[in-house]
Amino acid sequence: MTDTPLNIPLEKIPQHVAMIMDGNGRWAIQRGLPRLAGHKAGTENLRRVIRSTVEFGVKYLTIYAFSTENWGRPAEEVNGLMLILQNVIDRELNELHKEGVQLRHIGRLERLDPAIQKKVMHAIELTKNNDRLVLNVAFNYGGRDEIVNAIQNIIRDGIPAEEVTDEMVNRYLFTAGVPDPDLIIRTSGELRVSNFLIWQAAYSEWYITPTFWPDFDKEEYRRALETFSNRDRRYGKVSSGELQESNA
Repeated sequence: MTDTPLNIPLEKIPQHVAMIMDGNGRWAIQRGLPRLAGHKAGTENLRRVIRSTVEFGVKYLTIYAFSTENWGRPAEEVNGLMLILQNVIDRELNELHKEGVQLRHIGRLERLDPAIQKKVMHAIELTKNNDRLVLNVAFNYGGRDEIVNAIQNIIRDGIPAEEVTDEMVNRYLFTAGVPDPDLIIRTSGELRVSNFLIWQAAYSEWYITPTFWPDFDKEEYRRALETFSNRDRRYGKVSSGELQESNA
């Protein structure tokens, strides 16, 4: 099948797309497979999505891989997810580096196994100068935890309350230096924020699809971007068309 061109003006392509990769377990259950099989299928799909992100000209991609709440899942599933993370780093790192992808981690590394921490830090160091795509992997990440961590560090640094601004808080977040997401895509049809990028998503556009993550393909991604390009982003203001009508 021939890809349909992305019919979006360059200025309408989001700079930063974030994704809640939901539905892996349900995808597997529908096929009579164990939940981990769904996570493995989701990981395979991530490779295709990263490739599409580069082709579409998006510069930042943030993926929600493992939340602070996911520790409450069955131990077998959690251990399996940790193993998948290690395998992905081992298998994909050199190719991602070759393709110019810069890997970043957002969240807390402390709770992860030391071997995983070492692999993550190596991946970050190896790819730190790449600039074709910045891939933020939210692993052991929670939006509330991120904000609490930022507040704690602001207090530790002795910054007076009157000097705390939006810009300063941004510098203390895990995503420091990364623009806020223009578009957040959530697969599997759920209508929840799920503790993801709570601060950064204040004015993000959302695209919800019933498609489970392992089946989220390039055409669905294209539809998400084209839908985004038709949104009127007002940031709490009125659109230019409404302003003209009110002044008529």
